[in-house]
Amino acid sequence: MAWRFFNFLSNNKTLWNPNCNPLLSTASFSTSFLITKTPKKLKTKRKPKHTPRTNPVQTEPNRIPELERILERDALFRFVTRSKQFLSAQPEHVLRLDDAGKLHRELGFPRGRKVSRFLQSHPLLFQTYRHSDGKMWLGFTDLMEDLLLEEQSLMDSMELNRVDKVRKLLMMSSRNRIPLNKIHHCRTLFGIPDDFRYRVSKYPNFFRVVVEDDKTRVLELVNWDPLLAVSALEKEFMVDEDSAKKKFRFPVKYGKDLDLDSDGARKLNFLNTLPLVSPYSDGSKLDLWSLEAEKYRVGVIHEFLSLTLEKRASIHHLVEFKEEFSLTKHTYHMLMKQPRAFYLAGTEMNWAVFLKDAYDCNGVLVEKDPQVLFNEKLYKYALMKEMEPVSDFGMEEQHLT
Repeated sequence: MAWRFFNFLSNNKTLWNPNCNPLLSTASFSTSFLITKTPKKLKTKRKPKHTPRTNPVQTEPNRIPELERILERDALFRFVTRSKQFLSAQPEHVLRLDDAGKLHRELGFPRGRKVSRFLQSHPLLFQTYRHSDGKMWLGFTDLMEDLLLEEQSLMDSMELNRVDKVRKLLMMSSRNRIPLNKIHHCRTLFGIPDDFRYRVSKYPNFFRVVVEDDKTRVLELVNWDPLLAVSALEKEFMVDEDSAKKKFRFPVKYGKDLDLDSDGARKLNFLNTLPLVSPYSDGSKLDLWSLEAEKYRVGVIHEFLSLTLEKRASIHHLVEFKEEFSLTKHTYHMLMKQPRAFYLAGTEMNWAVFLKDAYDCNGVLVEKDPQVLFNEKLYKYALMKEMEPVSDFGMEEQHLT
């Protein structure tokens, strides 16, 4: 047996040679020709998981593409709107380009992207230049500076209108008070100027600022105005009663023993729908899960949207005033039950609600606030690479209308 093992070692020089490194030796066979990974073209593509972040609110038959595209427009111009707000608050309206690359949230561009890429998309509004310190800086163009002056003049002319909007918000809120930082956070929704927190001192008959123990500044209503405490729904009811009746549905659960036909069920639902609860009543005193409380919350959201510039708001805006308007976590499902009045667009996690009657069949606002017209003008400049020639018969803004 021993001589057989000796002959095996003699024939196999790799094992017998004591100077040979076994790590550098060649094996008697190779497995390099075997496929250890599946090629990409042969891999089965997994369908993306359905999550609230990606699931659309509306199913295909119920989608209104014209309203969905408004949210796409907001995403397209997010950099323009946020950069305008942020740079306007900076000294001399300038910012170092190195610092701008770190402020993706404030300037409205995706994290990990280069800010210069977005600046190049809007050459009529933003520009970069090299300062005497050798650093690159970001600022507005002369055209953008002129637009800011135009917007400031517009804000001044609409100040009384915005004051009434804030008064109505306070009259709807519980205890007629809202923290100033919440109003400031949603200021663009209502066309409220950035310095509104300082302008309120001009109206002591309407507002009072109270500092809480935690240093929070709260805006309180001084005088109740019954002329302002009339909702848009009440005004519509006086003009077109039938339309107001059909706008909302609060179905009644009834037994089969009533044996109601479709007309009888419709009349019973009308009795249950009307009267609506005024959004200017104190909703905090209502039973949270009662029918009256749901009518109140529906009316509050309808009035809230009526006060906005574009008759729409996102979930983030509604959550901001959740405590003041006595809203619940079931607001999404509550609005989905009222498809005649509201349209929910976007995804289940990031949705927006529209007042359907405020838009025509092409997704265009029926009545446009002057601030909305200015924003549309700004967006058109944002899409242009260079100024268009002005005709002899037209004004400079002719192509923007």
